[in-house]
Amino acid sequence: MSKPTVAIVGRPNVGKSSLFNALYGERISIVHDTPGVTRDRIYATAVWREREFVMIDTGGIEPSNDDVILQGMRAQAEVAIETADVIVFMVDLKAGMTAADKEVAYMLKVSGKPIVIAVNKADYIGEPPAEMYEFYNMGLDAEILPISAAHRLGIGDLLDKIFEYFPDENSEDEDEGKIRVALIGRPNAGKSSLTNRMSGSNRTIVSDIAGTTRDAIDVEIENKFGKFVLVDTAGMRKKSRIEDVVEKYSMVRALSAIDKADVCVILIDATVGITEQDTRVAGIAHDNGKACVIVINKWDLIDKETGTLEVMTKMVKERFSYMDYAPVIFISAKTGQRVDKLWDAIVKANASSEKRLSTGVFNDMLTEAVAMVPTPQDKGKHLKIYYGTQVAIKPPTFALFVNDTKLSHFSYERYLENQIRRNFGFEGTPIKLLLRNKKSEELN
Repeated sequence: MSKPTVAIVGRPNVGKSSLFNALYGERISIVHDTPGVTRDRIYATAVWREREFVMIDTGGIEPSNDDVILQGMRAQAEVAIETADVIVFMVDLKAGMTAADKEVAYMLKVSGKPIVIAVNKADYIGEPPAEMYEFYNMGLDAEILPISAAHRLGIGDLLDKIFEYFPDENSEDEDEGKIRVALIGRPNAGKSSLTNRMSGSNRTIVSDIAGTTRDAIDVEIENKFGKFVLVDTAGMRKKSRIEDVVEKYSMVRALSAIDKADVCVILIDATVGITEQDTRVAGIAHDNGKACVIVINKWDLIDKETGTLEVMTKMVKERFSYMDYAPVIFISAKTGQRVDKLWDAIVKANASSEKRLSTGVFNDMLTEAVAMVPTPQDKGKHLKIYYGTQVAIKPPTFALFVNDTKLSHFSYERYLENQIRRNFGFEGTPIKLLLRNKKSEELN
């Protein structure tokens, strides 16, 4: 189940970052009185009424301005709006309704998304201040709520209203039995070409469904490998002269696609090599516990010599050392070379992420692993693993009940993870180990 997305938008200096920090509970965004401090979107996960959701804090929307940075902020906010399930439109009670507010309101009206208007800097919210009603003149079909982000007033009422617009938790049941695949990577890595290749040459059933962003579409595919929903996160069109924010556009699409995916295909342009953005996007997929396949595209354009493939594979493994579980596939989206191998890797990675081990089988492996390499010790006291059990899938998560978690060491946990993989596979998916203290008397 993907998390609903809430975008906080508005003109500069109305308190968006203060609200973002109040909702999240930590000071993530920089809060300052200078307009335009938050130039990039900031993302965080919050929980309300036992429902997780993703927040996007945007730079202020400065309408019709030639400044390159302000144009970039506006473009980023537009992407956030397109990606969001619910939009919180912030305005400033003390400043009143401005021409900039009206322009932002028009942009939001065109989006067709559910909107909640948060009138910030209200000193008292028990009785709505008379000045608040001015904002009804913006013509938005939206609830208007007074808040004070700085003093945490009215936040609960605002969250309750946002919650009403969250998609139904069962709304994705229609995808049951289908593997959701996100194609992620830097612009021009060949995502669109690969989407066309995968949906064209192999398809029996294909339907294009409008996605949450202007350039992203969900493509349903059924072929000899199974049923899939392919999420293409094509890079956004360049806006004016702003070339330095193209990377940021693709990141918001990648985040949304990763959240909804069962398997992430990390696409790398062989002619460019591995970039910082490639490792950043891959890291997000890994941190979200997603099954992954690393794809080196445009391999047909590389001059081959003996060992070229091995050298590239080694380079990938070094740069993505934190996800050495991910298979590396060399393809050409243009010619279709080895795309069948990609389908096979996707299916295997998804199956790995859903794999469950019985408690008995898992503990037999644990006993054998500890016998081969004893647990770490500190000041003569050994880590003792009483037993373990699998507690979740996607990713496979194992709880180990021990005498003292402080006696554990990263290197030993890595050893146990390697033993799990050696015995049971799990290729293509991260594995999580959760250590829990367990008093010996509680085991009797």
